[in-house]
Amino acid sequence: MVFKDKVVVVTGGADGIGKVICEEFRKEGAIVCVIDIKDNDYFIGDIGDENILKAFAEKVISDYGRVDCLINNAMLSKGGIWNCSYEDFNYVLRVGISAPFMLTKLFSEHFAQGASIVNISSSRDRMSQPNTESYTSAKGGISALTHALAVSLAGKVRANSISPGWIDTAFTVYKDENAYQHPAGRVGNPMDIANMVLYLCSDKAGFITGENICIDGGMTRQMIYHDDFGWTLK
Repeated sequence: MVFKDKVVVVTGGADGIGKVICEEFRKEGAIVCVIDIKDNDYFIGDIGDENILKAFAEKVISDYGRVDCLINNAMLSKGGIWNCSYEDFNYVLRVGISAPFMLTKLFSEHFAQGASIVNISSSRDRMSQPNTESYTSAKGGISALTHALAVSLAGKVRANSISPGWIDTAFTVYKDENAYQHPAGRVGNPMDIANMVLYLCSDKAGFITGENICIDGGMTRQMIYHDDFGWTLK
């Protein structure tokens, strides 16, 4: 029980990758405090709202007095340059960057010795598809915020980020081109991310801070050119 009685905060923990992260921490004995706009057993609220963040942080500290691990996972997209309004773009940034910053600030005096922050970024922090500016900007921002926090919190809290590639939250097993296009030979699933989150929060990762680890089956390492090695632009 590596995380027995450790207090773990997870944003967006009601479903998807966040839910699996919560489940894996609980298996290891952790006390998990979730905040999500969706139904969950701890705190329902919108992390894009500063007052909600303050109320959530107050509850965690009142209930447990400390935080051992902070997992900033919650995120959404509102599209990009062709359809995203100014208000929607800034809302995505509030959820994806401002909330992780603010939660870290609110918990700054309550992190336990050896505490760890893991921010969930995306391989889109370094590559894009059309009309994804809201999501991509936030993911790029959280990667940069991570190394800034690692320096500011040096000696007190380790901060790292993970950049998932294609993660099928339904654990679908693909036996076609969707799988074979990945150098790893398959599409990812939430356990690929949860395993790394728990590792980064453990003492085994005690010399790792300020890092961004891309978990994408090798996709961002694969060079693609038209009519080269079977790749064709259509």
